[in-house]
Amino acid sequence: MAVTRTLAADVLRGQDPQLADILLGELDRQSTTLQLIAAENFTSPAVLAALGSPLANKYAEGYPGARHHGGCEMVDVAERLAVERAKTLFGAEHANVQSHSGSSAVLAAYAALLRPGDTVLALGLPYGGHLTHGSPANFSGRWFDFVPYGVDAETGLIDHDQVRTLARGHRPKAIVCGSIAYPRHIDYAFFRELADEVGAYLIADAAHPMGLVAGGAAPSPVPFADVVCATTHKVLRGPRGGMILCGADLAERVDRAVFPFTQGGAQMHAIAAKAVAFGEAATPEFAAYAHQVVANARTLAAGLAAEGLVVTTGGTDTHLITADPAPLGVDGRTARGRLAAAGIVLDCCALPHGDARGLRLGTAAVTTQGMGEEEMVWLAALVGGVLREETESPKAREEVRELAGRFPPYPG
Repeated sequence: MAVTRTLAADVLRGQDPQLADILLGELDRQSTTLQLIAAENFTSPAVLAALGSPLANKYAEGYPGARHHGGCEMVDVAERLAVERAKTLFGAEHANVQSHSGSSAVLAAYAALLRPGDTVLALGLPYGGHLTHGSPANFSGRWFDFVPYGVDAETGLIDHDQVRTLARGHRPKAIVCGSIAYPRHIDYAFFRELADEVGAYLIADAAHPMGLVAGGAAPSPVPFADVVCATTHKVLRGPRGGMILCGADLAERVDRAVFPFTQGGAQMHAIAAKAVAFGEAATPEFAAYAHQVVANARTLAAGLAAEGLVVTTGGTDTHLITADPAPLGVDGRTARGRLAAAGIVLDCCALPHGDARGLRLGTAAVTTQGMGEEEMVWLAALVGGVLREETESPKAREEVRELAGRFPPYPG
């Protein structure tokens, strides 16, 4: 926080006071509310320092040793370091760390393996599939023929029988496994076996669980998938960005799909920040953090269920929870608004087998702040009270301020 405040106050205050106020206002928002958005986290000061480094000045189209611009000696070292750390951290033969986002990584994976019009099997959007898994509003739904699979109506778990039937019937060119709102571990071995049976590529979109994978708190898709796409933020606690992992046999195709096919120059300050995050994620402290994230999520899920919300799949294996607040007499969007007024920030999501919207939340950020299972019990009770309107928003807001103040995201 000290670094961030210094930059904003000492640099921007004199040059652009309007923007300085915006940055400090956002810092205050993050420090006085609870961030339960499953896709968000707090980076370390070291990651922030890399993002604000002189590497932001450098144009570096291409790859280390084969750039289209001069003066890339040091950025080549930085990118090679990020690549080697990613390969070691995840046990991958090849890593591309240039993707600007998770969606960019998925676009590049499709570009490397598919052609427009190819059939792709992926989790349907109502069941937690991402926009890049066939949304008509996204490039994926316009360029490829997506066949959606779903979840069991009773358990909320992926319906493997349906997936198998659809794969055998449609013979897709690729199968995508991964979700933005599925709280359980993916059975990568099942998807690998099925992909081999029908002659399909297997693409794992592991944007959400990759931080848990890094910390040994979730199974890795790397030994099973042809290509793994992920983000470097979320549980991984790095900068906003993406990466792709694959075998040596697909390395050149993946690299060419990233640059020059789908992207221009690499963002070298972000790549350096990714290197920092990969290094941090290789420590015992991060492994302990990842396991605490899961423990916190399970405690919070159990607490929400005790408060009367219907927790999808009956719990979670990850950092992510989806829940239906309808039993408390409120829909997802209304619930999100009430909680936001109390300083509890989370998202809405589609609920399987229905038109209603539920809540999607995660424990990565609050765990980064140092909160544990005791705080998750308290938080679940506060959520229940707010949604039942037993706890007025101003009172809840003060409780949230107090809790956030005890666990600042950037102490100092």
